[in-house]
Amino acid sequence: MNNYQKLEKRVIAIEQRNRKVEIDKEWETSKTRRLLLVLFTYLAIAFYLKYILHIDPWLNAIVPSIGFLLSTLTFPFLKKLWEKFIHSK
Repeated sequence: MNNYQKLEKRVIAIEQRNRKVEIDKEWETSKTRRLLLVLFTYLAIAFYLKYILHIDPWLNAIVPSIGFLLSTLTFPFLKKLWEKFIHSK
């Protein structure tokens, strides 16, 4: 295998890795991921309240789920502040 072929293989590998990183970034900021996290948070808390604490869970589990959703919505803003004031130092 000559140097050109080795270089071509390396470029292909880098492009594949970059595509995977791009997909991971898109997933991290996707609305689908946020919705699933809220749903699973709600269900986990609801089942905990119902079967461990024996409390009517379906309304009570909304509060932490909405809190979680609000926290994920504020993270981009907080990240920008962090980048501007802390990371830049």
